[in-house]
Amino acid sequence: MRRIATPAPPTGLRRLAFRLPVLLFRARLGGLFGGRLMLLTHIGRVSGKPRQVVIEAIEHDPVTGGHIGPSGYGTRSDWYRNVLRNPEVVVRLGARPRPMTAEPLSPEEGARLMARYGRRHPRLARRLARFMGFAVDGGTADYEEVGRLIAFVRFVPRRPSEGSPR
Repeated sequence: MRRIATPAPPTGLRRLAFRLPVLLFRARLGGLFGGRLMLLTHIGRVSGKPRQVVIEAIEHDPVTGGHIGPSGYGTRSDWYRNVLRNPEVVVRLGARPRPMTAEPLSPEEGARLMARYGRRHPRLARRLARFMGFAVDGGTADYEEVGRLIAFVRFVPRRPSEGSPR
């Protein structure tokens, strides 16, 4: 594994393209993504206002109903920094919003997760790694190394009495 670039957050037309999935979720068309993407509603750490971003749901736990997503721009992503400050979020896959709690994964958990993802989805894993600025050879060791460097978050369902973002 080698770092090829540190991705910069999108601007201009690229930012608009990245926001398009948010608009599709708002139009109740999130089902078009087949459970691969999730709309995350979180509270801004500075503004205190609800914010939304669409991230990839790279793993699902059928027992708990939880999901795991990567922060494409690492720990400097606004949504990532926001959920560290206020972990109570709402996640929507398809049309159904669910209150959840965000839990950052450790680098070792990230390594195991990325290695599993690489085995299950080799092409998508390569694209995800490249998007995040890494060139990989497709081997387990490479994916583990990348997984240690990517910020992953586990979203765990909350009971209804635990509250939700405004």
